[in-house]
Amino acid sequence: MSEIEYILSSSENFLLGKRDKARLALCNLIAQGHTLIEDLPGVGKTTLVKFFAEIFDLSMSRIQFTNDLLPSDIIGSQIFSRESESFHFHPGPIFGEIIMADELNRAPPKTQSALLQAMEEAKVTVDGESMPLGEVFHVIATQNPRAQIGTFDLPESQLDRFSMKFDIGYPDQTSTIKLLNAKTSFPETKVDRKIPKEWILEARQKAQEIQTSESLLAYVYRLLNASRERSDTLDLSNRCGIDLIRTAKAWAWMNGESYVTPEHIQILFPVVAGHRLCHPSNTDIQAEKTYSQSILDEVDVRA
Repeated sequence: MSEIEYILSSSENFLLGKRDKARLALCNLIAQGHTLIEDLPGVGKTTLVKFFAEIFDLSMSRIQFTNDLLPSDIIGSQIFSRESESFHFHPGPIFGEIIMADELNRAPPKTQSALLQAMEEAKVTVDGESMPLGEVFHVIATQNPRAQIGTFDLPESQLDRFSMKFDIGYPDQTSTIKLLNAKTSFPETKVDRKIPKEWILEARQKAQEIQTSESLLAYVYRLLNASRERSDTLDLSNRCGIDLIRTAKAWAWMNGESYVTPEHIQILFPVVAGHRLCHPSNTDIQAEKTYSQSILDEVDVRA
């Protein structure tokens, strides 16, 4: 059994019937992106994050976002030591490898902004000093639908840092019955073995070696440009195009292919571009899918 198949099959022990979501999350980890999961409470958002923390041999930090959380609670702060009569930096939970940002949109934008530099540059700056994060630094954030009480909209700059956004959805009847049976005994879910960090780093290197043709890059440009010519969507940034290529390379590599095809782009476009197309104050995840599909239908694969 390959490592990828082992990871995906193990995900069924945590989140029944949602292998496709685990595949997306794995793809984004390999693509060196960050993932945003939006859905109602109780459908398994946190469970999926816990699975990644369990199966990979990485340090995990969990941050529970609330309306009174401060940026220093995430990044860390300078603490005065009476013994040395000087300040020493005490790192916050951002100095982990897998960062679980739970219910991100329950904190105001000022607190959310503590993630911006870390997600973009893999480093943080405190009192003018830059401190690098680990060679594996991956944020998986969950958020509740904006219609729920006590939520704040994520600014466009924050949304653009997430290379993927998707929902979990309710499981089918068979998976739900299995889930109900399992939860009556509260089993402790474990994996048979952990995947080492070296595998992730090697997978990232191999994925970036996947080939992309000039015609495919031109197709991605036309998708980006289509959003910029419409009046009913926000413009897709160049960062979105980069994320689309990176995730498509990872997707192709996971499927044993040596080059990216337009089909890979079309599969990933809704989860990579959807949350960047709509203004966060007047949309939901279904609207994001609709706008994404309309652009895919509008743009020809060949110029």
